[in-house]
Amino acid sequence: MNINLISDTVTKPSPEMLQVMFSAGVGDDVFKEDPSVNLLEEKTAKLFNKEAALFFPSGTMANQTAIKLHTQPGEQLICHEYSHIYNYEGGGVSFNSGVSCKLLKGNKGFFDAEQVVKAINPPEFYHSPLTTLVSIENTTNKGGGSCWDIEELKSIKKVCTANKLAYHLDGARLWNALVAKNEKPEEYGAIFDTISVCLSKGMGCPVGSVLVGSKEQMNKALRIRKIFGGGMRQAGYLAAAGVYALENNIERLREDHKKAKEIGEVLRTLTFVKMVEPIETNIIIFEIDDAYKTEKEFLEQLLKHGVSLIGMGEGKLRIVTHLDYTLKKHEVFLKILKNI
Repeated sequence: MNINLISDTVTKPSPEMLQVMFSAGVGDDVFKEDPSVNLLEEKTAKLFNKEAALFFPSGTMANQTAIKLHTQPGEQLICHEYSHIYNYEGGGVSFNSGVSCKLLKGNKGFFDAEQVVKAINPPEFYHSPLTTLVSIENTTNKGGGSCWDIEELKSIKKVCTANKLAYHLDGARLWNALVAKNEKPEEYGAIFDTISVCLSKGMGCPVGSVLVGSKEQMNKALRIRKIFGGGMRQAGYLAAAGVYALENNIERLREDHKKAKEIGEVLRTLTFVKMVEPIETNIIIFEIDDAYKTEKEFLEQLLKHGVSLIGMGEGKLRIVTHLDYTLKKHEVFLKILKNI
């Protein structure tokens, strides 16, 4: 039995999702004539109570488009040092938009409004980059799938409004946060100027992310997406999977969260596990105590049992539960852990 817990991006479409994809109505989306893409964009925009949305082949492209929307070359954005846009998007912030990042520190990928205030460069001081954007990531990937306090997000919004800064949410795993915190998408739509949400992680789609915002912003985003090479033709086969996911796969994320917490409970009983970070959603980050067992030895032992995990550097390992991590696989994995 192969148990892949490297990421929630490893999922494959379910038979039900595939059926919807095969029967999707399609057209040429470059001419905005694909009915399935149009439906996905309409449904996603409506969920967040935004005017418009745009379908993207990847979350990275959606984020990079948002950054390009809100900034000009030579400017600066504020984000956490753990941010995906800084660490895992190939340097796109500088390559695509010509802007720099002012990195903030904080537990689990969080920072507060006061830190943002201190990080804003004085607009009249032309020697430093002009600060024009604040970017948040929810849930925080390197922070172990942790969820932001929505009241803190609102406080940061006030700072952005007072200082005329744009406010973007990298919501790659926002669906997980919504379920874990019992919050509504429209609450986030009211806070952020733009939001990117991923469909190919916990939602189980093969490809795709969606960016939401105002009609004016999405019209501009359409041009940026073209420049980035993100225009697709009969993309409705992929968009139909997204529609299915929105209608069927949001609430089931609770199952992934429950399994993740159960894995964490077992890990905490193992003598060679030095630390397990608090678990809120579907990501478990933990450390191996080298006095008992090295990280390499642990990963090799798991591979012999058909289990794949990933290292995050600095001695930390990551487990991510997902749609294809079934109850049967869960039971087997817990047994394997207990017997190592």
